[in-house]
Amino acid sequence: MSGYKKAFRKAFPYTIPVLTGYLFIGIAFGVMYAEKGYSAWWAILMSVLVYAGSGQYLAVNFFVPGISFLQVVFMTLMVNIRHIFYGLSLLDKFHRMGKKRWYMIFALTDETYSLLCTTKIPEDVEGDKFLFAIAVLDQSYWVIGSFIGGVMKSVLPIHTEGIEFAMTALFVVIFIEQWMEKKNRIPALIGIVGAVICLQIFGSANFVLPSMLCITFVLFISGKCFEEVGICR
Repeated sequence: MSGYKKAFRKAFPYTIPVLTGYLFIGIAFGVMYAEKGYSAWWAILMSVLVYAGSGQYLAVNFFVPGISFLQVVFMTLMVNIRHIFYGLSLLDKFHRMGKKRWYMIFALTDETYSLLCTTKIPEDVEGDKFLFAIAVLDQSYWVIGSFIGGVMKSVLPIHTEGIEFAMTALFVVIFIEQWMEKKNRIPALIGIVGAVICLQIFGSANFVLPSMLCITFVLFISGKCFEEVGICR
């Protein structure tokens, strides 16, 4: 147990940037969820058992008449399909973590993935416990934020118009950071062009799924070509 305490103590400073983001975005989710008439405890339960970030924001709109089960499955898959590639790149690392690997797979979000890939494990901490601590801390921030948001909405007259843009704003920031750090910006340009084309063809209400399919398809078929000509490095 002392090994875990040390791991959590060492991991916490690395997760502070996630804390600042997840706490406020979790609050926004809790407010949105409470607006649908659910208690803060349901927001906590969803953040504990689902914990899907943008998928949870999307799920808020599923609790309305007219949404079919197939629509829920397909939309959730397309929004979180990137996690499949995250997991593939961490298979070896997770395999060495024993039973904890099941939680690590479940708790793999964009920000957690970034920390797992870039954070250097301290020499005086067991690697699997350190990575486990990062994942648990990140989820705890989201759960706490969801609870605070749910409680705030139930006791305060919060005007929620536009609050759903919080998750969009987070991804815009992530995109800008990636754009500034990466030398190869072709995948980002493919994403932008694909989204703009689908927006023009399908309209603002229906362009999300076609653009996701288009971008995924183009990246899939073009990745090998880019590597052969030396563009992707």
